[in-house]
Amino acid sequence: MARDTKNKSMGWFKGVLSNQNELSQTSKEEHPPTEYGPVETEFSNKDTSIPSDNSSKKYILSKENLDKVSLDLIVSIENMLNERQLMAFKNEDLDNQLQASTETIDRLKYDLVKKEQLIQDKNKEVHSLESTLTNKQMSYDQLLEDYKEYQNTANLDFDKVSTQLEKEINKYNLLKEESASIQYQNMLNIRELEEKIRDLETENKKFEAQCAKITAEKTELMKTIQDFTERMSFSFSSKPTTTSNE
Repeated sequence: MARDTKNKSMGWFKGVLSNQNELSQTSKEEHPPTEYGPVETEFSNKDTSIPSDNSSKKYILSKENLDKVSLDLIVSIENMLNERQLMAFKNEDLDNQLQASTETIDRLKYDLVKKEQLIQDKNKEVHSLESTLTNKQMSYDQLLEDYKEYQNTANLDFDKVSTQLEKEINKYNLLKEESASIQYQNMLNIRELEEKIRDLETENKKFEAQCAKITAEKTELMKTIQDFTERMSFSFSSKPTTTSNE
C-alpha cells in the first residue's frame, strides 16, 4: 500500500513539473508580467489533479486520501513551483531591466564618446587659443620692450635737444644783443654820415656857385679876348690894303 502511494506521488510530481513548464511558457508568451504580485497556483485546497507518468493516464487524488508525507510533499512542491514561477517572472523582469540598462549604457557610451570628441575639439581650440594668446603676449612684451627702449632713447634725445636748444637760445640772445648794438652803432654812423653828406652838399653848392661864377667870368673873358682879336685882325687887314692902293 505504501509503495503504491509512493509510485502515484512520483508520477504526479513528474506530471506537475511538465504541466508547470508548459503553463510557464504559455504565460510568458501571452501575458508577460508587468509587476510582481501574488502567484495563483493551479491547486485548490480541496482537489488536486494528478497526471500519470506516461501522460496517458490521469489520476484525480484528494488530499483527504493522502497521508501526511504526501501532503507535505505536495505542499513543498507547490511552494517550489510558486517560487520557480516567481523567479521566472523576476528573471524576465530583470532581463528586461538588463536590456534597458544595456541600451541606456550604450546610449551613455555613445554620448560619452561624442562628449569626449567634443572635449578633444574644445581642447584643440583651447590649445590654439593658448598658442595665439602666447604669441600675442610675446608680441606685446616685445612691443613693450621696444616702447621702453624708444622712450629711453627719446628722453635722451630730448635732453640733448633741450641742451642744444638752450645753447642756441643763449647764442641767439647774444647775437640779438650784438645785433642791437650794431644797429645802434650803424644808426649813429648813418646820422654822422647824413650830417657829413649835408655838409658836403652845402660845400658842393658853394663850389657850384663859385664854378658857375668862374665859368661866367671865363666866358666873359673869352668874349672879350675874341672881340679884341677880331678888332686886331681887322686892323691888320686894313693896313696892307691901304698901302697897295698908294
